[in-house]
Amino acid sequence: MILQDFLLPGLRHVMKQSAQLLLLALLVWMLLLFAVFFYFTDSQVTQLHRTTSIFNSESQHSTHVQRSSRAIMASHNAPWAMFAERRGPFQRKQVFQPPRAVEEFQFRNFGKRRKEYRKNVMKPPETEFSKTWSVVRGLWKGQVSSKLLGQRLQQAMKNYVLSNKYKVLYKGQRKANNDRQEILCQIKEQAQLRTLNSSEQPFAHLGFQPLVPPQLQQAYRTCAVVTSAGAILKSSLGREIDSHDAVLRFNAAPSKGYEKDVGSKTTIRIINSQILANPQHRFNSSLIYKNITLVAWDPAPYTIDLHKWYQNPDYDLFNPYITQRKNFPEQPFYILHPSFIWKLWDIVQSNTLEDIQPNPPSSGFIGIVLMMNLCEEVDVYEYIPSMRKTDLCHYHEKYYDAACTFGAYHPLLYEKLLVKRMSTAFEQDLKKKGKVTLPGFSKINCPL
Repeated sequence: MILQDFLLPGLRHVMKQSAQLLLLALLVWMLLLFAVFFYFTDSQVTQLHRTTSIFNSESQHSTHVQRSSRAIMASHNAPWAMFAERRGPFQRKQVFQPPRAVEEFQFRNFGKRRKEYRKNVMKPPETEFSKTWSVVRGLWKGQVSSKLLGQRLQQAMKNYVLSNKYKVLYKGQRKANNDRQEILCQIKEQAQLRTLNSSEQPFAHLGFQPLVPPQLQQAYRTCAVVTSAGAILKSSLGREIDSHDAVLRFNAAPSKGYEKDVGSKTTIRIINSQILANPQHRFNSSLIYKNITLVAWDPAPYTIDLHKWYQNPDYDLFNPYITQRKNFPEQPFYILHPSFIWKLWDIVQSNTLEDIQPNPPSSGFIGIVLMMNLCEEVDVYEYIPSMRKTDLCHYHEKYYDAACTFGAYHPLLYEKLLVKRMSTAFEQDLKKKGKVTLPGFSKINCPL
């Protein structure tokens, strides 16, 4: 009993100490576990934060590069250019851009975006692509409105109407129900071809007389207008296009390598002023501008102030034009008179009740009416999209945007609707070939 009384208190003391040590060890183990847990959790959050920061930084840098590349384009690509300084024949004016203009640069559809930008452009969302088909079907039927466009294009159009860079003040009538014959007679009466000559100032004073070739006149029976639309790829229309007496192409669109779809013949090439001014297009050396008739254009103010236009064109086309005419006087080369450009705009606006963009018409519409002046019959390919409709802007460039088809800067949607209303093409030609057929002015009989 004495031994038991002696051992039990010691045993109890040892067990108490062991329990305390066990609890302490358990506590330490739990603290260590929590420390490890928080360490890895914090590392992942930090890594995620860093990744997100890098992504945002790269996105901002990419956006800045894209905006910068667009900002150096001429006012064909800078719709909000309001203050400009003349730099020289091959330098772009510096422009002021209000904040809301940033998104608008993507809508200019002349195909003048920098190559490094084009390579990184992704296709638009499938939902946007699908939505465009309702607009295409509306064009096939000759019944379409800007309300069918996506919100992005609608907003861009509204912004251009509000900006009114060229100070357009349309005072004519508007009518949406003119029939085909009325439209044809209107365009024949009001859109007679006019090119720059030496009789008006400041060009008479500047000595343009020996530079300007004789006026362009009707010379062809059948003509093809080949747009640069991406939908012409895989069309196999090349042979049909080349069967025409004359073929019109646009800007820097090549035929080499695409002969099966677009043909190989080129008779006339209509070029906007950037082709002349921007060294990227190699106007002085590229073979696509040689041995054909050239027709250049640049929009003047809506008031047709020729002095102001000469001093401050969207791109400096006059110095390159003078140089080219002196070096190659045998090559027919014309500059469209600004009054011709704005007459076409007036015609488009007069045939719709909606407010169209107060910017010059597209090269496509200008080229179509140009050929109606020169030809007895004009076939236009992929101006109104066929069943091959795609958001690929141009067949020779990897850039996607529905604005290239339906317009944002240019009133393309309204131009195409007007062309459809004038066309005599069969529905199958329109859907399968993207082809519309128009009579030349010489074949349009109007009441006296």
